[in-house]
Formats: sequence, C-alpha cells, structure tokens
Amino acid sequence: MNANFPPTSRYALTPTKSLVRADGSMVTYLARRFVPAPESFALLQWHRVVQGERLDNIAAQYLGDPELFWRLCDANRALRPEELTETIGRPLAITLPQGIPGVPHA
Repeated sequence: MNANFPPTSRYALTPTKSLVRADGSMVTYLARRFVPAPESFALLQWHRVVQGERLDNIAAQYLGDPELFWRLCDANRALRPEELTETIGRPLAITLPQGIPGVPHA
C-alpha cells in the first residue's frame, strides 16, 4: 500500500517509482495506474440517474463515502466523472471493489 494516500484513494495500491536525474537528485513518482476492466467487478445493483443528481451523492448513498466516486467511474468506464450523471436515465453499475468476489446468481 502507498503510505502517501489513504486506503480509500484510487492511488492507495499504486506503487511509486524513482528516477535519478543527471544532477544526481532523485525524483519519486507514481507508477501508471491502469483502470481495471468493468467486467472484473462484482455487480451489486443498478442505479438510474435522475435529474440533478451528483456522483458524490450517489457514492455516499451506495458506498458510504462521497470520496469513493472514483469506484463508480472505474466500474462504468468513465474518464470524466461528470459524464456519469449527464444523461437522465443512464444506468450506473454499483459494484464491489476490485478483487472482492460477489455471490454468483444472488
């Protein structure tokens, strides 16, 4: 786990790398984070977007924390968080975190 980020951060499990500059100084940076395929998440339920909804409120409702909006982005292949609530009636997949299996045919 990356100690620089809280465990709920999308970057918590992202490793760091280091680069030694020509002058000998070292720069530490985050490795690239690859967004997992939505198919790798266990679906809990669907949510239909209604007018005026915000993604942070949806995350708070289903995931218990508004800062977990990024999990909804990952599960729904969204690069821009606002695109998830732009279309009224859009179905959003509410999923378990990556790596946590769901109950098949529940």
